[in-house]
Amino acid sequence: MKATLFIRLRLTAVFLLFVCLTPITALHAHEIRPALLNIIEQKPGWFDVTWKVPVLSGYELAIQPVLPASLTPYGPPSSHDIPGAKIQYSTYQAKDQALAGETITIDGLSTTQIDVMVRINFVDGSTQSAILRPANPTFTVPSPGTKGAIAWVYLRLGIDHLLFVLGLLLIVGSRYTLIKTITAFTIAHSITLAIATLGYASAPVQPLNAAIALSILFLGPEIVRVWRGQTSFTIRHPWVVAFAFGLLHGFGFASGLTTIGLSRAEIPVALLLFNVGVEIGQLFFVLIIMLLERSFRILEIRWPRWTEALPAYTIGGLGAFWTIQRVAIMVGGIIK
Repeated sequence: MKATLFIRLRLTAVFLLFVCLTPITALHAHEIRPALLNIIEQKPGWFDVTWKVPVLSGYELAIQPVLPASLTPYGPPSSHDIPGAKIQYSTYQAKDQALAGETITIDGLSTTQIDVMVRINFVDGSTQSAILRPANPTFTVPSPGTKGAIAWVYLRLGIDHLLFVLGLLLIVGSRYTLIKTITAFTIAHSITLAIATLGYASAPVQPLNAAIALSILFLGPEIVRVWRGQTSFTIRHPWVVAFAFGLLHGFGFASGLTTIGLSRAEIPVALLLFNVGVEIGQLFFVLIIMLLERSFRILEIRWPRWTEALPAYTIGGLGAFWTIQRVAIMVGGIIK
């Protein structure tokens, strides 16, 4: 009887594995090489444009770049065929000698299953690049001021991240639980950071930001319960909650990383270095908090009782404010 049950379990496992792998196999069977849009500024205001589009079974994919209206074509384009692709060459002149702030769109991309690599080389040696996908077929060329906006995105994400980590530290009750909780959080946001940056999954930015703020708000009442000597599922199993919300935070970091606009070749190294930087900052923050807590104990500093609840209400208050703010932004965008 046991042998029969064991055989049935093995057959069930094999069947489930087959079901899980079949979509992956089918996906790779239909994989097509990405298209390429390469723009090179030969001299100020003059751009050479190369458009390489895949050809499948003799048919050219029905996608076409829509360049900014400020670019005026100079002469007719030329093209030639190579195995598996068609290449078109064009020359354009920019009216204001700049592309900063202009938008490039790939018409028809949303109905396909391929990516388009966009790379712009400017005459001053700077480079902008991006990967356009069916869900997001447009790219706005960053202007010099965009770097400050990107820095603000990372600052906001860093504050969100560290506030959530601080909330976890205030919930856990032992060193072993702390290690397990931080490890679960790290694994979770590393997974979603990788799969989102590599293009295997994505999350809409505004709902994602609201959900991250909600994760911070969620920890506020839990810290109060710890302070009052109460318990809950989160207090008993903080690593589960850390893993669940860590998946959201990973998508948040990915949204910041993809804002830079990286070519496919640059993504693996950037992803590795970015993730290492996040983990170093996170561990450094945890170490500082633990050292402060130990110092207060050794010095026998007696804080007023109301200060014990201050972190909980601060975290909960900020989480509530950001949640309301980001939901209002999201709803306002939908209404528009």
